[in-house]
Amino acid sequence: MRYTFLELAKEVLSVATQPLSVSEIWKRAVDMNLVSKLSSTGQTPEATLGARMYVDVKNSGENSVFIKVSNRPALFTLRERPNLTVSEPQLKKERKELFKERDLHKILSSYVFSDPHFNCHTTTIFHEKSKRKMKGQNSWLHPDIVGVRFPFSDYGDETRQLMNSMSINTCKIFSFEMKIELNFSTLREYYFQSVSNSSWANEGYLVALKYDQDPEFKDEIRRLNNAFGIGFIKLNIEDYFQSEIILSAKINDNLDWNTIDRLSEENEDFRNFSDSIVGNLQRGKLDIDKHFDETFNNPEELSAYLKDRKIHM
Repeated sequence: MRYTFLELAKEVLSVATQPLSVSEIWKRAVDMNLVSKLSSTGQTPEATLGARMYVDVKNSGENSVFIKVSNRPALFTLRERPNLTVSEPQLKKERKELFKERDLHKILSSYVFSDPHFNCHTTTIFHEKSKRKMKGQNSWLHPDIVGVRFPFSDYGDETRQLMNSMSINTCKIFSFEMKIELNFSTLREYYFQSVSNSSWANEGYLVALKYDQDPEFKDEIRRLNNAFGIGFIKLNIEDYFQSEIILSAKINDNLDWNTIDRLSEENEDFRNFSDSIVGNLQRGKLDIDKHFDETFNNPEELSAYLKDRKIHM
């Protein structure tokens, strides 16, 4: 008989000493070598596990072997073990990661460079390089990463020359806000930070390494996406090719030139990014310069980077 995700979750929770989140259940399943018993895991097994558990609890009701004992964060235990309590650290203390959000930039840059939807070159915007302003004046102004897709690989020379003569430019600008984790307690703050610092671009995205698998959380971020247009990307650190656009961004045909002008005035990195775009378009061909971020050349380089920066799920 086929071993299922629900059986995996039950086996983990049967030996757990406290309720666990979906991420914790999956991590322990890996440690317990239970994952190898699954006939298929798919590209996003942790998300599949979460979906199966949430659906089972919702649809089966009291017949489900699982109960959800906390909503934010969502924690599960077995119905036969209802006396397990949620510890204060689980509710209040967030795990302090050894790595920083900025350590994820090169992984994100490698993904958007290789993904056909973006196919863009990126520049990290170091906020600390901006002009010093009165406290709060530049709050939520700077995106973490900006990217540009040049038309050089999309069209032949003759077509580009014709487009230039007609003052048509198919260059596309992206803006990204990077976070390690998204959950109910941080979603609205981080999402509206992205609305503030990325809506000026042709497409703006909020990016996270981890996010809450609760269907209610997914409904909320989908609602925000419908209302404000910022997309959402799940970053895969072990194989950035498998990173996923969970929600597509609204496409803005026109850039917000007032915000672009302010970013150029305030920040040297953004100014260099703009200059690089102008220079490449004037040359009519791509000439990678120092102002674009580096990307990984092979899996071995990525593995060494993850180990060196202590980056993990």
